[in-house]
Amino acid sequence: QVQLVESGGGLVQAGGSLRLSCAASGRTFSSYSMGWFRQTPGKEREFVGAITGSGGFRSYADSVKGRFTISRDNAKNTVTLQMNMLKAEDTANYYCAANPNRLASSSDSTYYNYWGQGTQVTVSS
Repeated sequence: QVQLVESGGGLVQAGGSLRLSCAASGRTFSSYSMGWFRQTPGKEREFVGAITGSGGFRSYADSVKGRFTISRDNAKNTVTLQMNMLKAEDTANYYCAANPNRLASSSDSTYYNYWGQGTQVTVSS
């Protein structure tokens, strides 16, 4: 089992940057593929990006490709989401998620077994 805690959210102007972090408990962090999702009130959770256990494969939603970068540091049990050129439509609560299959990540939220509590990102236009 793994526990996830996100941090780094806040208020930023359009065009700015934020870096979200997700800290994981446990000694087998590299065994988990990780995903980032976001959600706004009244809408379904939306895929943002994902990364396999070794970090060798990353995937992104089309809406963030070229602006967001997902990475991980298995020695520090963290996964980060660097968000650049932020837009008002990026405003959401951002969640990290984990699945104990290091070889495969997914854009499907139901694939992930563990979730953090979320961190709010607000982009002002």
